[in-house]
Amino acid sequence: MGKLEGKVVFITGAARGQGRSHAVRLAQEGANIIAVDIAAQIASVSYPMATPEDLDQTVKEVEALDRRIVARQADVRDRAGLQAAFDAGVAELGPVDIVLANAGIAPMGVKVQPNEWQDVIDVNLTGVYNTVEVAIPSMIERGQGGAIVLTSSTAGLTGIGGGQPGGLGYTAAKHGVVGLMRSYANVLATHSIRVNTVHPTGVNTPMVVNDVMQEFLQQDPQLGNAMANALPVGMVEPVDISNAILWLVSDDARYVTGVTLPVDAGFTNKK
Repeated sequence: MGKLEGKVVFITGAARGQGRSHAVRLAQEGANIIAVDIAAQIASVSYPMATPEDLDQTVKEVEALDRRIVARQADVRDRAGLQAAFDAGVAELGPVDIVLANAGIAPMGVKVQPNEWQDVIDVNLTGVYNTVEVAIPSMIERGQGGAIVLTSSTAGLTGIGGGQPGGLGYTAAKHGVVGLMRSYANVLATHSIRVNTVHPTGVNTPMVVNDVMQEFLQQDPQLGNAMANALPVGMVEPVDISNAILWLVSDDARYVTGVTLPVDAGFTNKK
């Protein structure tokens, strides 16, 4: 029996990258998944974002583990649409035990795009808030506690990201996620709902490994050097973040709440 046998997990940004990895890893431990992703392009984001086909692949990989999954296209900026996706998943799989607010964008590039700042704040901060808010009422009503993990970044603990609107907004949003976590951890503690953040360094996903991001880092060698980890590894793998999240949401961490957990190969310790 897995550590999450019979649990239901609500995951945003689940079409690929870290979100897909979380869905698969938690399904390996017995969880059923409500998977949400915009699966479409946002104009201020220069790299290709996830597609409906990516979300279909997440479904296939979870179902291959003999677990159940409900997948819906929804934008975390759209509270009503996100609520509808959440409700559809709960109707089919039952009440949610675990929430992973993972959806995020990194609108950074050599050329500044219109609305960079606003889009990254709306997705990476307000979208996290919306994700938690659509899930909280049913978790409290059920009265069985639960666990919430908000995906921040090393940029949520340090001043990296560069000076362009998208980079500034990314760092501001990821810091904001920490504030949300700390507040929710206090507010929800009486309901036995634990809330924590994870802070990855660079992760080997399409959001990081693409021509646009590489060009952005290369045009400012000082910024690229600032992204170096302490351990001799350029990037970590998505499953490294998934394993940390698995621990946080399992009974192994039953009294862990309100913490900022770096999974960063020593990056923040250098700062």
